[in-house]
Amino acid sequence: MAQSTLRAKEDVQTFDLLSGHKIPAVGLGTWRSGYEATYSVTHAIIEAGYRHVDTAWEYGVHVEVGQGLKAAMDVGIERKDLFVTSKLWCSDLSPERVRLALMNTLRELKLDYLDLYLIHWPFRLKEGASRPPKAGEVLDFDMEGVWREMEKLVAQNLVRDIGVSNFTLKKLNKLTGFAQTMPSVCQMEMHPGWRNDKMLEACKKNKIHVTAYSPFGSQENGRDLIHDPTVERIAKKLNKTPGQVLIRWAIQRGTSAIPKSTKLYRIKENMLVFDWEIPEQDFNVLSSISDQLLVQFANFNGLPGMSIRSLGFFHHFTSNVIRIYKPYTVARRILTKLKWVLRGLRTFMNVYV
Repeated sequence: MAQSTLRAKEDVQTFDLLSGHKIPAVGLGTWRSGYEATYSVTHAIIEAGYRHVDTAWEYGVHVEVGQGLKAAMDVGIERKDLFVTSKLWCSDLSPERVRLALMNTLRELKLDYLDLYLIHWPFRLKEGASRPPKAGEVLDFDMEGVWREMEKLVAQNLVRDIGVSNFTLKKLNKLTGFAQTMPSVCQMEMHPGWRNDKMLEACKKNKIHVTAYSPFGSQENGRDLIHDPTVERIAKKLNKTPGQVLIRWAIQRGTSAIPKSTKLYRIKENMLVFDWEIPEQDFNVLSSISDQLLVQFANFNGLPGMSIRSLGFFHHFTSNVIRIYKPYTVARRILTKLKWVLRGLRTFMNVYV
């Protein structure tokens, strides 16, 4: 089925997956939601019509998300109408740990199955690894062995679809070369300031659906597109919020989006993106916003240097840590993040040289 086919069913618009299942075009992200995740999930489903909830073990909110899902189902929302995504963390990226990690996730979420289970990042860390990791805490990643265990989860009806997150093109090509069950979804950071065009085209070629996280711009130390002058101008012209314009841009590219908010009015606003379109001229303007110049040696949670081997040095160095943008002040951003570069270089020397 065409990756970009958008459908509406019972007022919930979806994309077709390679497996034949459907993924909602807009979902609720739960990163850094904390204790508010229960409220966000409950009201997103009941009051705003969300059907996709995206979470992960690393977010530390499985229990809260599970409580929100239960509250929604207690008032009549059927499990079969929900789409729940979670992710396999780096310390569980060994074949013998995959099933156990999933069972712990299901227990915390109080679910019998997941709709989508993703490899969160394509590198393996020792359990309890420091942040940043020390020498010896970055371990070899048996990608094929882990994927075989993921495939078994599908066969056992514990997971309906499997996929990846934060993969490079090289890693994705390696995976598709041996996969018996192809990844249904590739989740990655994607927005007008970081379009990731090559990965998007590669996924379309392989009929892998793309889910865009951080559709409003990078969530940490990154570019805030909500207040970008170009986005604001187009939003005003269309009588929409900047957030709605950014989500609609993602949908018109053929990707789903998982904006994160704990404010009910924002959660509701983010779903009002289906009965209108961004005109072609404005869409092209958004697609021409200058990409971030990413100089990265510490990705999420200040974790520098650990994915050089797994992600490839160039990608790691140019996609995740110190984010420098033109025409923003380069010197200030360099100085504020210089410590992470130095720590990342030290980690690289200790681990890989």
